[in-house]
Amino acid sequence: MAHGWQFFRAGGFDQVKLTRGSDLLALSELDQKLWVALACPVEGLEFDRRTLELIDTDHDKRVRATELIEAIQWAAARLKDVETLACSADGLALAAIQVGTEEGALIRETAQAILRRQEQGERDTISVADTDNAVAWFDGQPFNGDGVLPASAVSDEGLRGLVGEILATAGVQQTDRCGDPGVDAAMVAGFFDALEARSGWLEAGTSEEILVLGDQTAAAYAALEAVRGKVDDFFARCRIAAFDPRALDAINGEEATYLSIAAQDLKITADEVAHFPIARVEAGAVMPLSQGVNPAWADEIAALRERIVAPLIGEAAPETLDEATWLALCDRFSAYEAWRAAEVGASVAALGADRIRALLDGDQRAALEALIQQDADAQPMAQAIESVERLVRYSRDLMPLANNFVAFRDFYAPGSMATFQAGRLYIDQRACDLCIEVQQMPRHTTMAPLASAYLLYCELRNAAGEKKTIVAAMTNGDVDNLMVGRNGVFYDRSGRDWDATITKIIENPISVRQAFWTPYKRFLRGVEQLIEQRAAAAEAGVDAEVAGAIAATDAAASGKALEPPKPLDVGMIAALGVAVGGITAALGALLEAFFGLGLWMPLGVIGLIGLISGPSMAVAWLKLRQRNLGPLLDANGWAVNAQAKVNVPLGESLTQVAVLPPGSSRDLVDPFAERRRPWGIYAVGLLVIAGAISWYVGALDPYLPGPAKSTSVLGELAPAANVPAPPPAEEPVAEALHDG
Repeated sequence: MAHGWQFFRAGGFDQVKLTRGSDLLALSELDQKLWVALACPVEGLEFDRRTLELIDTDHDKRVRATELIEAIQWAAARLKDVETLACSADGLALAAIQVGTEEGALIRETAQAILRRQEQGERDTISVADTDNAVAWFDGQPFNGDGVLPASAVSDEGLRGLVGEILATAGVQQTDRCGDPGVDAAMVAGFFDALEARSGWLEAGTSEEILVLGDQTAAAYAALEAVRGKVDDFFARCRIAAFDPRALDAINGEEATYLSIAAQDLKITADEVAHFPIARVEAGAVMPLSQGVNPAWADEIAALRERIVAPLIGEAAPETLDEATWLALCDRFSAYEAWRAAEVGASVAALGADRIRALLDGDQRAALEALIQQDADAQPMAQAIESVERLVRYSRDLMPLANNFVAFRDFYAPGSMATFQAGRLYIDQRACDLCIEVQQMPRHTTMAPLASAYLLYCELRNAAGEKKTIVAAMTNGDVDNLMVGRNGVFYDRSGRDWDATITKIIENPISVRQAFWTPYKRFLRGVEQLIEQRAAAAEAGVDAEVAGAIAATDAAASGKALEPPKPLDVGMIAALGVAVGGITAALGALLEAFFGLGLWMPLGVIGLIGLISGPSMAVAWLKLRQRNLGPLLDANGWAVNAQAKVNVPLGESLTQVAVLPPGSSRDLVDPFAERRRPWGIYAVGLLVIAGAISWYVGALDPYLPGPAKSTSVLGELAPAANVPAPPPAEEPVAEALHDG
């Protein structure tokens, strides 16, 4: 039988009403097109993060619709009555646990054991705090069932040191439930496998073919590698010189290069000569081992002679080295070089051969693996405690989570706050409740404009030095005093206060009323800017004139000829005259048309206002209809499945403006108030003057009785008296014949 769903309408769309445990259990049957959201992040929500982590079974930091359904079904299968989930109580009655299954019986027994350990065995309910204490206690045990062994859990000093060695050589580390780094079975196996491989490699490197100089082979090979490239380069240059003697000067280095270096203070290892050949290049030359060596390479060649040439050739080592002998010496180290290239177990090389052999010959591996197995044997107890924790948290949190996931009941309910609302921002005599913590600023600022809301991005800082960023939707009031850099105070859901500073503003209309005044405010700002620019230009002109006068005075005092003043630009003056004339004519035509309206002038004023403010108000009306919550949440990792609108009434509730509390009294006398101007008298005076001018020019004569008309009062002096009367209309021919 299909479940009987109930829906409520909010935000411009239908949302499912979840009030019963059976509603939660039937969510798997509800078409997900009717869900408000299909995914939400684990972080950045005003919701118990541990509960969200338990629901997030794939550990991808997101709770999806399928995971929420699975959590509900898991909890319902372990409770006697699914309506327990509708209570959302912090404590779960032990009697509510279904004991008809083996797992259910284990959960109840574990819950009772948790209460007994906390000396609360007489209680018949278990709370989230009880499970938190139990988890913290169990995680702190040496063997807590996660298969990870930290050094702190090992009593034997030798094994504790071995754990430290494994952690130091491992490429990755595991973390125990207690929070300390530890080793698991895979890390121990990998460590000892590396020891075995290293030991075999070291054993293979003990043959005489590889150790051509015994214990000194490594040092000799290092000396060879230090100069091999340079010596090979020398003999290659000698072969080129033998091929073409013309290349000899270029191969040895241009004279100009030596001259530029000679002008500097040289050191024996100067970098300026290090790139030159290791010795003088000639066709068929041999490389010297003492005299004639490039000074920058003298020490390396001496080490080559001492560590390789002398031991392998004899004490009476030659003073020079030909190419054939050099190649033979290099070939003696080919086996050692191949052995070095096949090196394995480099991660444990720092332990040394003796420590590696001692670890392989001892029984520490077996002892360590036994401790790890002992830790793993406690896994059933860990799982049982986690099951109790999961059931207690699910019974408390699944209903509130569903009403902030499947539906946004808490967001649209008066007086409540949704999980994504981070707190309240006080700024510019307003309190903003739609504040959302920002996880990724670039992504958020890209998507947020699609919400069609006026947004303030604020950086928060508290006394503890913590920082985070929120975005606040300003949905009521005006924006005249909002600007980047302005400060406010933010209170999070825990009541902690944060300093808030506006870092970015995304502008959109707040209300139609504000949009009505926007064109006039922009005009006034433009006039102010124009006045400031003209004033700055005038000030610059005065400064220039003063500077010119000073220069003229100095020139007169010194007898220099004064620079004649620049002639006036006649064309510019004519252009200005034409412009002024055109503006005057346009203004005159506008006034004539306006006064020509007669008694319809008030409608003309209304039409003019509508012409100016109408487009701005229309745009505001359209954008306010598009204002929605989806992009603000999607930018934080939600998957909002509906256009959650924020209409004008809801916006007014989300941003409260300052009002005096009921019963307050006001003293309206401000001792520092600016002197008020009688604007009302000015307005009445202007209307009287406008009416008098209209009467004088005869614009009101058609609407006045005969004695009150301007032509009757002023006679020939009235401007309307000199206007020729229109000729009488000719009678139609048909009417004239009829009259005849």
